[in-house]
Amino acid sequence: MAYPTPKVSPFSLLISVLLCFWLSSSMGIAATYNVVSFGAKPDGKTDSTKAFLNAWSKACASPNPASIYVPQGRFLLKTATFNGQCANKAISITIDGTLVAPSTYEVIGNSDVWLHFERVDGVSIRGGVLDAQGNALWECKNSKHSNCPTGATTLGFTNSNNIAISGLTSMNSQMFHIVINGCQNVKAQRVKVMAAGNSPNTDGIHVQLSSHVTILNSKIRTGDDCISIGPGTSHLWIENIACGPGHGISIGSLGRSLNEPGVQNVTVKTVTFTGTQNGVRIKTWGRPSYGFVRNVVFQDAIMVNVENPILIDQNYCPDNKGCPGQASGVKISDVRYENIHGTSATQVAMKFDCSSKYPCSGIRLEDVKLTYNNQPAISSCNHADGATLGSVQPESCF
Repeated sequence: MAYPTPKVSPFSLLISVLLCFWLSSSMGIAATYNVVSFGAKPDGKTDSTKAFLNAWSKACASPNPASIYVPQGRFLLKTATFNGQCANKAISITIDGTLVAPSTYEVIGNSDVWLHFERVDGVSIRGGVLDAQGNALWECKNSKHSNCPTGATTLGFTNSNNIAISGLTSMNSQMFHIVINGCQNVKAQRVKVMAAGNSPNTDGIHVQLSSHVTILNSKIRTGDDCISIGPGTSHLWIENIACGPGHGISIGSLGRSLNEPGVQNVTVKTVTFTGTQNGVRIKTWGRPSYGFVRNVVFQDAIMVNVENPILIDQNYCPDNKGCPGQASGVKISDVRYENIHGTSATQVAMKFDCSSKYPCSGIRLEDVKLTYNNQPAISSCNHADGATLGSVQPESCF
């Protein structure tokens, strides 16, 4: 039996269209902007910087949540700054392809940051590869040429809030890979960092002047610190990290300037260090400062042939310039090392070289076992005070 088709009046149709429009607006349906629609070319040769910036402008101006999509392919970008403040607080950037910097390092080498997000709120980046092609600049620096540019950080967030980074790969950065500067509420997870072990100043993730930052489930292979923690960092949580090659996870260097904000409430948990220069390190300049480090926990770490598994160095003074013979003003207190096991590549597996003016206090070692060449390692203390709990090897020097 055939049923008659109901008749729809023009007025009813108009009401339905208006209702759909109102619902989509009120529910905040996200608009999607494909960078290819703005002229980006996935050939790795055509400059797509303007296309990416135009897509960002559209997303930023949208009153509703917005999405930027980067399809598969290689997209060449020069220096790009993605500015806030936006009309919405929910811009997602999904990257299926690779963003590649110019192969000639001078093009971005004198910029602070290659891809820079400034004063943004609610931005998330999912997936993708960032290839800064920094190899040639590393060679320039390693050959001690005097005319090498400083190099650009690959990805930077400045004065931004509520940032999420997931599934992103950063490779061959000229300088730092990812910098979080002056930000609140940042979560980075499943991040991969790849650079040669001899690549200078290529810190994996650097955090400074920021609070409530979380870094999870990431693999970092680089030529400098896997994660570096700068002045003004608080409420930082780092967990489940594979580090190596690299210089380990470092708080510092701190105390370069006199009036410098301190570092506090930091947890580093479940990290494997493989063949790194350092494991867990706190490093301060040997010069006057009002800075401090307090309430830090290093927990559940595995050291595999690490040169300095546990290190506090308060006499940092590169090339003996600007600080020879001076005592560090940075006060270090309440640092706990818990469940740290593995092998040291040097005989001194624990070294606490603290300030003669402000000795380290409240250092606690619990369940530590570090060996050197299948033999007991040793510890070294200078101006350090602390306590041990449970089994601690090498024997504490407090």
